Amino acid sequence: MQKTHTKTVITLDIGAFESKEVVLQCPKDQTIYHSEELRELSPTNGTFGYDIIVYVGKALFIHCQNNRAIMKNLASKNILISERSISNLGKKFIAHLSLAHRESQNQIRNLMAKKGGYILHIDGTCEGDSPYLFCGIDGISELVLDCIKIFSEQKKNLIPFFESIKEQYGMPIALVHDMSRGILTAVDEVFPEVPNFICHFHFLRDIGNDLLLEDYQEIMRRLRKLKIRGALRRKKRYLEKKLGNNAYQIKELIEELEQGKLQDYSIEKSTVATCVLINWVFDAPSQSNGYGFPFDRQHLDFYRRLHRIYHLIGSIKKNFNSEDKYKVPFYQLWKQIDDIVADEELKKIVSALESKVVVFDKLRKAMRITLPNGKKGLNDEGDGTDINTIEEKVKTFRNWLTKKKKCMETYSQMLEQIDAYWEKLFSDPMLVSTNEGKFLIVPQRTNNILEQFFRCEKRRYRKKSGTSSLNKTLKTILAETPFVKNLENKEYYKCILNGCSTLEERFSQIDTNLVVKELEKGEKNQFKTMPDMKKIIKQEGLPEKLTKLFECM
Repeated sequence: MQKTHTKTVITLDIGAFESKEVVLQCPKDQTIYHSEELRELSPTNGTFGYDIIVYVGKALFIHCQNNRAIMKNLASKNILISERSISNLGKKFIAHLSLAHRESQNQIRNLMAKKGGYILHIDGTCEGDSPYLFCGIDGISELVLDCIKIFSEQKKNLIPFFESIKEQYGMPIALVHDMSRGILTAVDEVFPEVPNFICHFHFLRDIGNDLLLEDYQEIMRRLRKLKIRGALRRKKRYLEKKLGNNAYQIKELIEELEQGKLQDYSIEKSTVATCVLINWVFDAPSQSNGYGFPFDRQHLDFYRRLHRIYHLIGSIKKNFNSEDKYKVPFYQLWKQIDDIVADEELKKIVSALESKVVVFDKLRKAMRITLPNGKKGLNDEGDGTDINTIEEKVKTFRNWLTKKKKCMETYSQMLEQIDAYWEKLFSDPMLVSTNEGKFLIVPQRTNNILEQFFRCEKRRYRKKSGTSSLNKTLKTILAETPFVKNLENKEYYKCILNGCSTLEERFSQIDTNLVVKELEKGEKNQFKTMPDMKKIIKQEGLPEKLTKLFECM
């Protein structure tokens, strides 16, 4: 007998109890023997059992419960625990899961080989000044293969990450990514022979930004300078106050719209109609399809609506006389809009933008994605048109654009981008061999699998924290947290269990020292402000004190 350990252990099945472990040592080869039964219940030097670690991990990362709710639920099971301990157990859950994932690389690799290999989708996300959470996902099995936290998407940060994926899982069949310069150069260096494709959504978005953004921002600035939104809001509030609670007038107007005829003409009726028109102008964002700029152009739609009602009211105003008092609200609104519609500078900018929008939307239609009448928003993966047809349509578009000799200077950059990325935009189906035969695999033409994954993860954390900003969360979470997503895949779950019946049993087989190292590695990558830095920046009159130190140098 070498020594005896006594400690408190808390598990879901037993609750809190005092354990007494007798550590034995073989006198011949000096081998140390611990209690296997205790090691199956809780980690070395740990108070909470593996069943509580798994319970807390699933509650935090799968069911999106916050610390307070978990603490309350555990208290009902007679398990008393602090919120801080719950956060620590959550990190232990991720550390164990990460190690289980890495120890199961061969099984995961074989799992993907059965499906013909893997198509590597790569992308990162950040918020504010948070680090990038960069992930690699297999487009076929949709498994998260690896994750890392980096300061920026520079080549020097990405090459070690790509090398690590290649070492773990072998060469991918293909790669799909956005147009980030760091990604493009790193991919070319690490996977020089692997076909790599640009996400069509990102390609169109970059082209649209280059083509439309400058004019679009000018429209925003001009509208802001003319202060039309504030004037219309004041007018709307005035009319709504004048109408009071006479909701029946709006109901009457709805009925008359359906009938196509007014029952009577009155100042009250035209006041309601004028208020409705102003609300309709402010409803311009409803024309958007959820793609964001440059696909959705809310400020241009706002101007177009102003222009539209200006001319419509103009037809009513033509026959205006002193007896038609019911037309006064319309006339007043027309007069407010008159300066906007008559503004020559704004007209010129809108005209230039609209001509470019026609060209950009023509390219969208050729690529059969983010179509102007589409309703899928950021989840749009195209309309299912085969890639050869899309390639032909883009060729036709390019030939059409090159014939616009007068506008070549405007669209030269667009043509250059199309030519530069042509080979990365269109992929033929790939023939792969598996134990079950040969299959054709078509890479996805968008990186939506990762975009959707990031949006899902952000929703989880917002649901849990109740805050919209994830800046702090991305700074503090362990980089391997996205591995939780893989637990939804039954085949993956079976791989990481490695013959065990439960996740708790599998975690008990992982070396506690490795878990400690994993947690220490995570702490180094927390991207937190140093404690001493926090202390010094709180000092009153800091800039003056600091600069004074260097005055005599």
